[in-house]
Amino acid sequence: MPSKSSFELRQQVGQLLIMGFDGMTPSVRLRLLLATMQPGSVILFKRNIEEPAQTHVLLRDVQKVVSTPMFLCVDMEGGTVDRLRDVIAPAPSVAEVAASGSEQLFRKHGRIIGDEVRALGFNTDFAPALDLQIEASKAVLGSRTVSPDPKQTIVYVREFLRGLRDSNVLGCGKHFPGLGEANLDSHNELPAIAKPWKRLWREDLLPYRELRRELPFVMVAHAAYPEVTGDRTPASLSKKWMSAGKLAIGGSSSPTTSTWAGCWRQHPSKRPRSRHCEPGLTSFSSARKKRACGGRLRRCTPGPRAIEHLPGSLPRGHDAFWRQRRSCTR
Repeated sequence: MPSKSSFELRQQVGQLLIMGFDGMTPSVRLRLLLATMQPGSVILFKRNIEEPAQTHVLLRDVQKVVSTPMFLCVDMEGGTVDRLRDVIAPAPSVAEVAASGSEQLFRKHGRIIGDEVRALGFNTDFAPALDLQIEASKAVLGSRTVSPDPKQTIVYVREFLRGLRDSNVLGCGKHFPGLGEANLDSHNELPAIAKPWKRLWREDLLPYRELRRELPFVMVAHAAYPEVTGDRTPASLSKKWMSAGKLAIGGSSSPTTSTWAGCWRQHPSKRPRSRHCEPGLTSFSSARKKRACGGRLRRCTPGPRAIEHLPGSLPRGHDAFWRQRRSCTR
């Protein structure tokens, strides 16, 4: 039988994990895995989400198995990254909202998305994207970006995060240090961005530098920056990028929630898995960060009554959003 210390170590490792799984209900195997590993977070994808009540029950049941409050995560940006479009209603994309130029609408965008995810039981939204809107990545990122100007990106992101906070939902800036010039989808391939440090600092990293006190999390990209690191190591496996000492980013960091395909091709066998857990490489859910967020995590899980209002109130919220947007862009 494993010793008590081995159980404790396993649970400490579990606190570093964002766990995804298959299915719309927690299987016996999943419950056992959660109880053993005690992960710091779970993430649901479209494959886990069928309708509002089922999603709320799934998150509630998963949390019951884990003794500490978890980050209950979803990718919900609006537009092409919208896990709830078939469950509630399609949410407008970042590019559509940014085109209005209205800071009020930027915040409303975050608030509507925050209300949606919170009503279903989530407390963490892996949004918004801080990547710059550069021609090289348009085929990959599409409508997920704000502007080629980092200052305009900062304005939108700041207000979007405020909207999420209004709903007691934690946001996450991504994809650090920037995928604006990536011409490959990092879910399937490993982009190599040939951009020198000074340009990255001045352009792609400016939103992270300016918003470092406002970002609860930073998601790190599966992309290589050879002119900075001298090799094709993905940022998600690079101690230089993950520690981000020069930037002094205040939030916790996590690797991108991708299939890791490009990462595995570049670093076969078990090396990516082990390197990501090296000391100092990642601090996704450190004890200090969890204490700071713990009260908000407990407040973020609504009761079943919140779901009863979804069919009526939230689609109307989208209608109101578009009416207000039209009035701002006339």
